[in-house]
Amino acid sequence: MDINSLQDPDKRIALMRQNMGNMTKIVPWARETGFEVTAIEKGHIWGRQPFSEHLIGDPEDRVIHGGVITTLLDNLSGMACASALSEFRFVATLDLRIDYMRPAETECDIIGEAECYHLTRSVAFCRAWAYHETREKLIATAQGAFAINQPRSISSFGAGA
Repeated sequence: MDINSLQDPDKRIALMRQNMGNMTKIVPWARETGFEVTAIEKGHIWGRQPFSEHLIGDPEDRVIHGGVITTLLDNLSGMACASALSEFRFVATLDLRIDYMRPAETECDIIGEAECYHLTRSVAFCRAWAYHETREKLIATAQGAFAINQPRSISSFGAGA
């Protein structure tokens, strides 16, 4: 698939679905936590953060570090915003508010979900949720704003890699 075909939103979503397993390998923190993207629709992304011992922030209570949940929701939100755009663009977090409802249960995977609910010419707005099994078991919610970056030339892809 060439870069021009990424301008077609349906083809871009299809490409994202084909590469769900690789989407988190680009961002170091996402790669470190090991979360995975599980489903993609235009403007809506789902993921799963598997439990892992190295993600525990409080060894006494065995609670997952809050930064893991922030990483999950931030990354899923950015992906949701990028998938909502009518053309291929990168986004960057401008503002992200996280409200923690309760600690994640030990030994349990965390489900993440993010939805882009509004776009302007330069900013995308998103809501996100982290939970166990269903949204009724909320761990945290997030709301964020993401800068929609200007298009880049194809020659800039891979620069610095």
